[in-house]
Amino acid sequence: MPIDFYYLPGSAPCRGVLLAAKALGVELNLKLTDLMKGEHLTPEFIKINPQHTVPTLVDNGFALWESRAIMTYLADQYAKNDSLYPKDPKKRAVVDQRLYFDLGTLYARFADYYYPVIFGGGEYDPAKLDKIKEALGFLDSFLQNDEFVAGSQLTLADLSLLATVTSFEAVNFDLSAYKNVVDWLARVKAAAPGYEEANGKGVVLFKQMVENLTKK
Repeated sequence: MPIDFYYLPGSAPCRGVLLAAKALGVELNLKLTDLMKGEHLTPEFIKINPQHTVPTLVDNGFALWESRAIMTYLADQYAKNDSLYPKDPKKRAVVDQRLYFDLGTLYARFADYYYPVIFGGGEYDPAKLDKIKEALGFLDSFLQNDEFVAGSQLTLADLSLLATVTSFEAVNFDLSAYKNVVDWLARVKAAAPGYEEANGKGVVLFKQMVENLTKK
Protein backbone atom coordinates (compact mmCIF):
# COMPACT_ATOMS: atom_id res chain seq x y z
CA MET A 1 0.00 0.00 0.00
CA PRO A 2 1.32 3.46 -0.84
CA ILE A 3 1.99 5.95 1.95
CA ASP A 4 -0.03 9.05 1.04
CA PHE A 5 1.52 12.38 1.98
CA TYR A 6 -0.59 15.53 1.83
CA TYR A 7 1.76 18.49 1.64
CA LEU A 8 2.80 21.88 0.31
CA PRO A 9 6.40 21.92 -0.99
CA GLY A 10 7.17 25.40 0.37
CA SER A 11 6.11 24.54 3.92
CA ALA A 12 9.00 23.97 6.35
CA PRO A 13 7.18 21.23 8.32
CA CYS A 14 6.38 19.43 5.05
CA ARG A 15 10.01 19.74 3.95
CA GLY A 16 11.14 18.23 7.26
CA VAL A 17 9.08 15.12 6.56
CA LEU A 18 10.35 14.91 2.97
CA LEU A 19 13.93 15.06 4.28
CA ALA A 20 13.22 12.31 6.81
CA ALA A 21 11.58 10.09 4.18
CA LYS A 22 14.59 10.50 1.87
CA ALA A 23 17.02 9.70 4.69
CA LEU A 24 14.98 6.63 5.68
CA GLY A 25 14.49 5.41 2.10
CA VAL A 26 10.68 5.63 2.43
CA GLU A 27 8.66 6.25 -0.73
CA LEU A 28 5.80 8.71 -0.31
CA ASN A 29 2.84 9.13 -2.62
CA LEU A 30 2.86 12.92 -2.81
CA LYS A 31 -0.51 14.65 -2.75
CA LEU A 32 -0.18 18.38 -3.31
CA THR A 33 -2.69 20.17 -1.08
CA ASP A 34 -3.26 23.82 -2.01
CA LEU A 35 -4.33 25.72 1.11
CA MET A 36 -5.02 28.86 -0.91
CA LYS A 37 -7.69 26.91 -2.80
CA GLY A 38 -9.09 25.40 0.40
CA GLU A 39 -8.13 21.86 -0.52
CA HIS A 40 -7.47 21.16 3.19
CA LEU A 41 -11.07 22.09 4.04
CA THR A 42 -12.87 19.52 1.90
CA PRO A 43 -15.07 17.00 3.75
CA GLU A 44 -12.76 14.22 2.50
CA PHE A 45 -9.66 15.82 3.98
CA ILE A 46 -11.31 16.79 7.27
CA LYS A 47 -12.38 13.16 7.66
CA ILE A 48 -8.69 12.21 7.48
CA ASN A 49 -7.47 15.09 9.66
CA PRO A 50 -10.07 17.05 11.65
CA GLN A 51 -7.40 19.68 12.36
CA HIS A 52 -7.13 20.13 8.54
CA THR A 53 -3.39 20.86 8.54
CA VAL A 54 -0.48 19.84 6.35
CA PRO A 55 1.61 17.79 6.45
CA THR A 56 -0.70 14.80 6.88
CA LEU A 57 0.36 11.20 6.36
CA VAL A 58 -1.87 8.21 5.66
CA ASP A 59 -0.08 4.86 5.94
CA ASN A 60 -2.38 1.96 5.06
CA GLY A 61 -5.34 3.65 6.74
CA PHE A 62 -3.35 5.09 9.67
CA ALA A 63 -3.60 8.89 9.60
CA LEU A 64 -1.10 11.15 11.36
CA TRP A 65 -0.34 14.86 11.30
CA GLU A 66 2.21 17.22 12.94
CA SER A 67 5.50 16.96 11.06
CA ARG A 68 7.76 15.86 13.91
CA ALA A 69 5.32 13.13 14.96
CA ILE A 70 5.29 11.93 11.34
CA MET A 71 9.11 11.96 11.18
CA THR A 72 9.53 9.90 14.33
CA TYR A 73 6.76 7.50 13.28
CA LEU A 74 8.45 6.86 9.93
CA ALA A 75 11.75 6.20 11.70
CA ASP A 76 10.18 3.82 14.22
CA GLN A 77 8.21 2.01 11.54
CA TYR A 78 10.64 1.87 8.62
CA ALA A 79 14.24 2.67 9.63
CA LYS A 80 16.83 -0.02 8.86
CA ASN A 81 18.83 1.06 11.92
CA ASP A 82 18.46 3.59 14.71
CA SER A 83 21.06 6.16 13.62
CA LEU A 84 18.49 8.84 12.71
CA TYR A 85 16.35 8.22 15.79
CA PRO A 86 18.33 6.35 18.46
CA LYS A 87 16.68 3.72 20.63
CA ASP A 88 18.95 4.50 23.57
CA PRO A 89 16.66 6.47 25.96
CA LYS A 90 19.14 9.26 26.70
CA LYS A 91 20.23 9.74 23.08
CA ARG A 92 16.61 9.67 21.93
CA ALA A 93 15.66 12.17 24.62
CA VAL A 94 18.20 14.66 23.25
CA VAL A 95 16.84 14.21 19.71
CA ASP A 96 13.30 14.71 21.05
CA GLN A 97 14.35 17.80 22.99
CA ARG A 98 15.82 19.35 19.84
CA LEU A 99 12.66 18.46 17.87
CA TYR A 100 10.51 20.12 20.54
CA PHE A 101 12.86 23.12 20.56
CA ASP A 102 12.31 23.46 16.83
CA LEU A 103 8.54 23.14 17.17
CA GLY A 104 7.98 25.27 20.25
CA THR A 105 10.80 27.80 20.07
CA LEU A 106 12.69 28.32 16.81
CA TYR A 107 10.00 27.61 14.20
CA ALA A 108 7.32 29.09 16.46
CA ARG A 109 9.26 32.35 16.74
CA PHE A 110 9.94 32.38 12.98
CA ALA A 111 6.22 32.03 12.31
CA ASP A 112 5.28 34.58 14.98
CA TYR A 113 7.55 37.23 13.47
CA TYR A 114 7.17 36.61 9.73
CA TYR A 115 3.73 35.14 9.09
CA PRO A 116 1.61 38.14 10.21
CA VAL A 117 3.60 40.21 7.69
CA ILE A 118 3.72 37.64 4.88
CA PHE A 119 0.12 36.46 5.10
CA GLY A 120 -1.60 39.34 6.89
CA GLY A 121 0.14 42.45 5.61
CA GLY A 122 1.15 43.43 9.15
CA GLU A 123 4.23 45.25 10.41
CA TYR A 124 7.36 43.62 11.80
CA ASP A 125 7.56 43.64 15.61
CA PRO A 126 11.10 44.34 16.91
CA ALA A 127 10.38 42.48 20.16
CA LYS A 128 9.57 39.32 18.16
CA LEU A 129 12.81 39.76 16.21
CA ASP A 130 14.70 39.79 19.52
CA LYS A 131 13.04 36.46 20.40
CA ILE A 132 14.25 34.99 17.09
CA LYS A 133 17.80 36.15 17.80
CA GLU A 134 17.62 34.59 21.26
CA ALA A 135 16.42 31.27 19.79
CA LEU A 136 19.19 31.22 17.18
CA GLY A 137 21.64 31.89 20.01
CA PHE A 138 20.30 28.81 21.79
CA LEU A 139 20.79 26.73 18.63
CA ASP A 140 24.30 28.10 18.26
CA SER A 141 25.09 26.98 21.81
CA PHE A 142 23.75 23.46 21.13
CA LEU A 143 26.36 23.22 18.37
CA GLN A 144 29.26 24.48 20.49
CA ASN A 145 30.89 21.05 20.87
CA ASP A 146 29.02 18.86 18.38
CA GLU A 147 28.90 18.53 14.61
CA PHE A 148 25.16 17.92 14.63
CA VAL A 149 22.39 19.23 16.87
CA ALA A 150 22.03 16.07 18.96
CA GLY A 151 25.58 14.76 18.93
CA SER A 152 28.15 13.49 16.47
CA GLN A 153 25.81 12.12 13.79
CA LEU A 154 22.88 13.23 11.67
CA THR A 155 19.46 12.68 13.28
CA LEU A 156 15.85 13.62 12.66
CA ALA A 157 16.44 16.73 14.77
CA ASP A 158 18.93 18.03 12.21
CA LEU A 159 16.47 17.45 9.38
CA SER A 160 13.62 19.23 11.13
CA LEU A 161 15.82 22.18 12.09
CA LEU A 162 17.32 22.24 8.59
CA ALA A 163 13.86 22.89 7.14
CA THR A 164 13.37 25.75 9.61
CA VAL A 165 16.80 27.38 9.25
CA THR A 166 16.66 27.29 5.45
CA SER A 167 13.37 29.18 5.77
CA PHE A 168 15.36 31.92 7.51
CA GLU A 169 17.67 31.90 4.49
CA ALA A 170 14.63 32.22 2.20
CA VAL A 171 13.58 35.46 3.90
CA ASN A 172 17.17 36.77 3.73
CA PHE A 173 17.77 36.65 7.47
CA ASP A 174 21.46 37.30 8.21
CA LEU A 175 22.76 34.23 10.05
CA SER A 176 26.40 35.36 10.10
CA ALA A 177 26.32 36.20 13.84
CA TYR A 178 25.75 32.49 14.58
CA LYS A 179 28.95 30.86 13.36
CA ASN A 180 28.16 27.40 14.70
CA VAL A 181 24.77 27.50 12.98
CA VAL A 182 26.32 28.61 9.67
CA ASP A 183 28.92 25.81 9.82
CA TRP A 184 26.27 23.25 10.79
CA LEU A 185 23.97 24.39 7.98
CA ALA A 186 26.61 23.72 5.33
CA ARG A 187 27.44 20.37 6.95
CA VAL A 188 23.85 19.16 7.19
CA LYS A 189 22.93 20.28 3.67
CA ALA A 190 25.76 18.05 2.44
CA ALA A 191 24.87 15.17 4.77
CA ALA A 192 21.09 15.07 4.20
CA PRO A 193 20.17 12.47 1.54
CA GLY A 194 18.29 13.92 -1.43
CA TYR A 195 18.62 17.43 0.00
CA GLU A 196 17.82 19.35 -3.16
CA GLU A 197 14.69 17.42 -4.05
CA ALA A 198 13.36 17.18 -0.49
CA ASN A 199 14.17 20.70 0.72
CA GLY A 200 16.09 22.88 -1.73
CA LYS A 201 13.33 23.14 -4.33
CA GLY A 202 10.73 23.85 -1.65
CA VAL A 203 12.85 26.64 -0.16
CA VAL A 204 12.94 28.34 -3.58
CA LEU A 205 9.14 28.07 -3.82
CA PHE A 206 8.75 29.47 -0.29
CA LYS A 207 11.06 32.37 -1.15
CA GLN A 208 9.06 33.13 -4.32
CA MET A 209 5.79 33.03 -2.39
CA VAL A 210 7.15 35.42 0.27
CA GLU A 211 8.34 37.84 -2.39
CA ASN A 212 4.99 37.73 -4.22
CA LEU A 213 2.94 38.26 -1.05
CA THR A 214 5.07 41.09 0.33
CA LYS A 215 5.39 43.20 -2.81
CA LYS A 216 4.45 46.78 -2.09
